[in-house]
Amino acid sequence: MAALIVISIGVLFNIFGCIGLLRLPDVYNRLQAATKCVTLGCCSILIGLFIHFGISDAGIKSLIAIPLLFFSATVAAHALIRGTYLFGVKMSDKSIRDDYKNAVK
Repeated sequence: MAALIVISIGVLFNIFGCIGLLRLPDVYNRLQAATKCVTLGCCSILIGLFIHFGISDAGIKSLIAIPLLFFSATVAAHALIRGTYLFGVKMSDKSIRDDYKNAVK
């Protein structure tokens, strides 16, 4: 029962990430929604798999996949956002702050 609850929470986070991809105004906000929500959602699903399968081949693989997914998704998102900014894609008019303005050249 606990595994089903954790997996359901993960699926909800993935759905919220997909909604963020559709609703947010620019590529920077969309990528943030996708990486944050989907990373947390997938990690929750993997934790639910570990709870369900326990210490078996599938459970251990799900535990190994969590840090790999967490670190690779965050590094990839940072690289994509930085590349997009250097390529010259403008931020939305609704954006409040540009942290890369003075840092990236």
